Amino acid sequence: MQKIRLERDGVIAVVTLSNPGKLNAIDISMWHGLADTFRQLSADDSLRCVIMTGDGGNFAAGADIEEFSSVRSNYEQGFDYHTKSIAHALEAISGCLHPTIAAIDGVCVGGGLEIASCCDLRIASPDARFGIPINRLGFPLAPGEMQGLLQLVGKAVTLEILLEGRVFGAKEAKEKGILHRIVDDVHADARNTAERIAQGAPLAARMNKQLARRLSPPVPPMTAEELREAFSFFHSDDYREGVRAFLDKRTPDFKGH
Repeated sequence: MQKIRLERDGVIAVVTLSNPGKLNAIDISMWHGLADTFRQLSADDSLRCVIMTGDGGNFAAGADIEEFSSVRSNYEQGFDYHTKSIAHALEAISGCLHPTIAAIDGVCVGGGLEIASCCDLRIASPDARFGIPINRLGFPLAPGEMQGLLQLVGKAVTLEILLEGRVFGAKEAKEKGILHRIVDDVHADARNTAERIAQGAPLAARMNKQLARRLSPPVPPMTAEELREAFSFFHSDDYREGVRAFLDKRTPDFKGH
């Protein structure tokens, strides 16, 4: 089964996250697949718009925690997982040549919200749910992943989302500035939106994306030391306890070290 499905209808492409047995939780092969898929789409200048969505009534339930013991069980693995696997996927989505639309229903948390934040437009169904509840897992949001959320909703809302770790509904997500609109038939609305975009001049759309990136306030790059320090949580007992507790389906007992 293809976990990253790519379909094309004329000048519109649809990328679907498909891991329905796990609410489309994103494993490492899917992060790599997303990077490859969006690079492929950016190289195709005959396209006009890309819709990003999830299979089976959900967008994505974040990273696949069940594989953490094999793909990010220590500092070096974890550093590469975030700065290469996830970062390359998010960079490919946010840097896509074409306008992108996230069509969101069901769960959109953790890595799912990170992906949606990298899209140009976000449309959701009334039952969609959002959040980044990784405080229960014992680790912070990686710098490259936080940057997309900060650019979208700002410092205050980003800290609220991360410090509380709540999962909240579509109405609150729109109030926070995450969503552009809430509609009953999110997939039909996303398709109609893509068709409106496709009717416009593609060069103008691409230049609007390029200028919006260029004219946004730049963020000074982190030093190598700062970046390494940001992943020091991999050495902590709390990180190991958070992941074990999630897999054991129990409340974690964090000690602060």
